[in-house]
Amino acid sequence: MALQSLGHAEGCDSGFGNATAKKLDAMGFTVLATVLDLNSPGALELRTCCSSRLKLLQMDLTKPADISRVLEFTKVHTASTGLWGLVNNAGQNIFVADAELCPVATFRTCMEVNFFGALEMTKGLLPLLRRSSGRIVTVSSPAGDMPFPCLAAYGTSKAALTLLMGNFSCELLPWGVKVSIIQPACFKTESVKDVHRWEERKQQLLATLPRELLQAYGEDYIEHLNRQFLHSLSQALPDLSPVVDAITDALLAAQPRRRYYPGHGLGLIYFIHYYLPEGLRQRFLQSFFISPSVPRALQAGQPDLTSARDIAQDQGPRPDPSPTAQ
Repeated sequence: MALQSLGHAEGCDSGFGNATAKKLDAMGFTVLATVLDLNSPGALELRTCCSSRLKLLQMDLTKPADISRVLEFTKVHTASTGLWGLVNNAGQNIFVADAELCPVATFRTCMEVNFFGALEMTKGLLPLLRRSSGRIVTVSSPAGDMPFPCLAAYGTSKAALTLLMGNFSCELLPWGVKVSIIQPACFKTESVKDVHRWEERKQQLLATLPRELLQAYGEDYIEHLNRQFLHSLSQALPDLSPVVDAITDALLAAQPRRRYYPGHGLGLIYFIHYYLPEGLRQRFLQSFFISPSVPRALQAGQPDLTSARDIAQDQGPRPDPSPTAQ
């Protein structure tokens, strides 16, 4: 069996991909593991602790040339053995803010990594997977199923990914290819633990917001969102093994599940989302993830939005930020 594990910060450089690659290698499988940087600490760790069966491949999912090179290597390397499993593990989140505050470029970047990267790799390897009646395992997110506050760019890309894999699940049934989606709770991966990075991105957002939006929402509003988000991350689960076990089961079980929900509390969240009235669902997500705050323009004694627009016209807009890769 060969495995492609994909992604940026959540690829095999770190997080779920890194832990899964080590486990499958220890079980005796051939693993083709992609990393963003061949000299990253996670890549060096895989070289040190894994067998010679594991092959490290450099890939940036936003670069078509990288994807083509990895696809070609995989086809050549598995010509005699076949390819059994593909694990799509891309995860890119840039800003934590209301959808109106996130530049359109942020939505495009999340789609490029989280959706189109997985789409290209899946389509590119499907001839091999159909031949082996193999497995496609994709790490998505509960944010792709429900509107978590301030995760619109990330959530919409994961929603598109989840729906795509649902299509593949139905369409590949005659070929014997089984498709599974992993939707983990919040786990303490490297990107979750990197508080400094989230602080930098908050400052980047504040520095590049159009003045009208900064006047309407206020810096305090964005600071509040960031504090609430970091508090939520502080509750992340430290043990990654439930996710690794779910990926492994999806690859190896005779009858894998179509969906896995590793992590505490997700059952209650999904019950509330699907069975309670919409107003209660929204209030629960706010209290569970990021509690609401009042934008500056809606607070008592603040100038109205017309005044904010006048200020923006006088001073001119600020440029959109250039999203940084996770």
